[in-house]
Amino acid sequence: MSRDDLGRTLDWAAAEGWNPGRHDLDAFHAADPGGYFMGWRGTQPVAAISAVRYGDGFGFVGLYIVAPECRGQGLGWALWQHAMASLGGRVAGLDGVVEQQANYRKSGFVLAHRNVRHAGRARPLVHPVACVDLRTLDFDRVRAFDALHAPAPRTAFLRAWLAQPDSHSLGIVEDGELVAGGTIRACREGHKIGPLHADSEAAADALFRALCARVPAGDAVYLDLPEPNAAARALAARHDLRPVFETARMYAGGALALPLQRIYGITTFELG
Repeated sequence: MSRDDLGRTLDWAAAEGWNPGRHDLDAFHAADPGGYFMGWRGTQPVAAISAVRYGDGFGFVGLYIVAPECRGQGLGWALWQHAMASLGGRVAGLDGVVEQQANYRKSGFVLAHRNVRHAGRARPLVHPVACVDLRTLDFDRVRAFDALHAPAPRTAFLRAWLAQPDSHSLGIVEDGELVAGGTIRACREGHKIGPLHADSEAAADALFRALCARVPAGDAVYLDLPEPNAAARALAARHDLRPVFETARMYAGGALALPLQRIYGITTFELG
């Protein structure tokens, strides 16, 4: 895909109800400019997929969409095979929607855990917490914290992610250590919080409240959390967020052990 093609694909994702961020394009494209593919019938784009490479050992598949009028004709399967081949034998991850999970299993993907989107409303900040703007910290420090929660480096993505407009990336520092970090960004509808990483439930809760306070009270807020993290589920319930959508985190070519108890929110289509 060209950059413009990727923009078109994010519009398709919005039409599917995936609610991408308003400014996701630059960060997603920066992650791996050669990792996005589009299938064409003549001059008409009819299918899309991403197979983003992170280092030499890991890749992530997403944005897998076929135009409704072209489904069931093998076009998506041809594009899928091309995308998987482009990963060059890397361990591959994806977040599979419910209706496609059986097909992913046929391609060798194994369920790791469910991710569940929760929706609610932003509230005013009740208990102030001292946060820092992650963009004011040394980038290598933020990158090292991010690397604790991801199976592969994502330097280019992270740099563009922090720079996107209509977003706030905050952290909590205790005794000189970054113990929590996260982003809230404007989406086609409302705002999404993610990633949200913290070394304790208390830090995650404080950062969640601080991020919500950066958007107008009453705005829709979404949090995609890994289901095995009971503290994340409790955080969502405490702030009146309710499950509205789910995906399956699946891997092919090997198993990954992410620190899910530190991951309270993921970034959809990207690494946890």
